[in-house]
Formats: sequence, structure tokens, C-alpha cells
Amino acid sequence: MITGDATYIKKINRSLIISKIIEHGMVSRADLSKITGLNKATISVQVSDLLAEELIIETRQEHKNLGRRPIMLSINKHAGFVLGVDLDSHTITFTLSDISGFPIQTDIIELHTSDYDEILKLLIREINYYKNESAQTRYGLVGVIIGIHGIVNKDEMIDFVPKHHWQNKHLKEDLETAVGISVCIENNANLCSFAEIVYKHHQSNNLLSVNLYSGIGLGIMVNGELLKGYHGYAGEIGHIIVVPDGKPCNCGNCGCWEQYASEYSFFKQLAQKKETLWVSYEDIRGWLIHQEPVTLVQIHEFIKFLSIGLNNLINLYNPEILIINSELLCLYPNAIDQIKAQLASTVSHYRELLLSELGKDACIMGACALAIKNFLDISELKLTIYTDPLQ
Repeated sequence: MITGDATYIKKINRSLIISKIIEHGMVSRADLSKITGLNKATISVQVSDLLAEELIIETRQEHKNLGRRPIMLSINKHAGFVLGVDLDSHTITFTLSDISGFPIQTDIIELHTSDYDEILKLLIREINYYKNESAQTRYGLVGVIIGIHGIVNKDEMIDFVPKHHWQNKHLKEDLETAVGISVCIENNANLCSFAEIVYKHHQSNNLLSVNLYSGIGLGIMVNGELLKGYHGYAGEIGHIIVVPDGKPCNCGNCGCWEQYASEYSFFKQLAQKKETLWVSYEDIRGWLIHQEPVTLVQIHEFIKFLSIGLNNLINLYNPEILIINSELLCLYPNAIDQIKAQLASTVSHYRELLLSELGKDACIMGACALAIKNFLDISELKLTIYTDPLQ
């Protein structure tokens, strides 16, 4: 049984109120009471506190009816800012967002080194820049979330990043000491799955997000929370073995799933068959449009091995929604139908199988969303995707 004193109950009510204000964009006190089930006195006290803290603002809504215009509550999006960072193998992407989830500025910096100290200096420089840019707001830069394409433990220490050959790096501590701001380190696949829930699949509490880019990562949402495992390493699904004694993998095993069903492996194998150093997404788009035989054979093979691993995931987790994040599969109109056709087992059950609409932006969107959630200290967050810069 969960119990709590008045302070704990007040915190729960505050979390609920902030969540619903964000979800609805603008809402009156009366409607907020109906939505949350809290009485008007509780709403009044909580709203008064939030106004004093400048976390929400009041506006009078225009209407043509007689009587007083209703006073609407909305999040004060400019109370502070958050910074999402996607630290990939060849680039670092920075997105500064307000606390409503609206992206203010995005910058991409190319990486020409894997040296930890050099990348640390770059991160410190950029975070300080965004900190200064946010300094005029009430709360300034309230949090930084960094998505790592590697293994992060439950204490946010970087255990291993294959592409940079990092091991046992305390990036969180190193950055917080230098910039004086709360920094959170998270696995990129976890951030992608969080973004899917926050921005797209608001009603889903049980969702898997599979990313197929440089390797294969899995983000697991169960009952609305990230499932990370005992040490924090859950989701390294690219290293399940699908071909015994198969292709050697950097992890030390042979026949790992990502050797057969990651985009990196697809591009590498197709380039070998085409006798070229590398191929691009645009190359593949053109070959698929023209039904080029070598490319078609390769993508059918890719989907076959992808389906084997997805079948294993479905049997393990029985997900409500299974999201595949792949730019490659978005180029192939029949991808989802072909995958579903190979998931024919009578014991494999899921509700929806979809391609991600967030694509490669999912990691940084999840990073910004998680920073907002942490700052506001709320249990649930539902944000809108802004596509029009004038919104």
C-alpha cells in the first residue's frame, strides 16, 4: 500500500495539474478541476503557487458571448530552456528547446575525433554557450540530456561506446563540474522510445522502439516507464544471436542480429555487391524505384533477418506498439507488409507494428522531453510536434 503525508499528496496534485496544462495547451481553472478530478480549492492553491513561481501564465480568451472572458492557464514556455544532445559517431547535434517542447535552435557539429578529452572540451564549450543564451530567463538552462550510442549503466556512467572506443567514462561528472548544470546521460534507444510516447503515442504505456542505424538498439517502455534492467544495460538487443557461428561481431560473439539487420550492415553488404566504397540513401531510393535486382535481393534478405529478431522481441514482451526506426525502410513502401507477413506465428501477439515518424530526430526529441519532465518533476508528459516555425 502506498501512503503519503500532505506534502506528498500536494506534490502528486501539482504534477497532475502541470501535466494537464501542458497536454491541453490552454485550460481554465474550472475545466482543470473537471479534467483532474481535484476540487476548485485545491486547483486555486496550486495555480497560485505555480503563477508565483512563473511556471504558468494567465491569459484572457477572446470570445463573442456576453459576460466575462474566461481566464486561461498555460505553461510559461519561456520560464527556462532545456538542451538535448545526440552524441553520435560522426556528429553531435544540439537542440535548445523551451519547456513546452518548442525547438528554439538546432546546431550540428561534425566530429573528426574520438578522443574523449577533445569531445569533452567541445561539449563544455557548447553547453556554456547555450547556458549564456538562456541566462535572461527566470530559470535559465534547467537541464541537459545527452543521448549516447552505447552502453550506459544505471548510475549514468558510460560503460562502452563502440564507435568511439570509450570505456568507463564519467561524462556526467566531468560536465557537471565544468558547467554547473544538471546533466543526464542516457542511452539513445531509451530516448527514442521515450520520444515516441511523449510526442506520438500518448495513450500507449507498453511500447518497444527498435533503432536500426549504426547498430540495433531497443528502448523499452513498460507501464509508461523505461525498463533498463538490473545494471541499466537492458535493450542491447543487437547482440542476440540469430545465426549460430555467423559473422563475427565487435562484442566478441558471432552471428549477432545487428550484423544482419542494421542499416550499417545493409549498406556495407550492398556496397560490396556493387563493388563500390559506399552507397547513399539516395542511391538506394533510385535503385528501389527502378526495381534494381541486386538491391531488391539485399533488402529482402535484410527484412528476413529483421523479422527473425522482431519475432523474438514480440514473444518476449508482447508489446502494445512496436516501432521500427529506420530511414532505409521508409524508402521501401512494402516494408511493413513484408515484415508482418513473416510474423505469422500463432503465439506472437502485438497490437500495432509501425515505422517511426520521428526518424533520426527521435533521440534528441526524447532528450529535450526528458529534460522538461525532470525539471517540472511530473510523472506524465504529452507534447506536440511543432512543424511550423511560426507556431
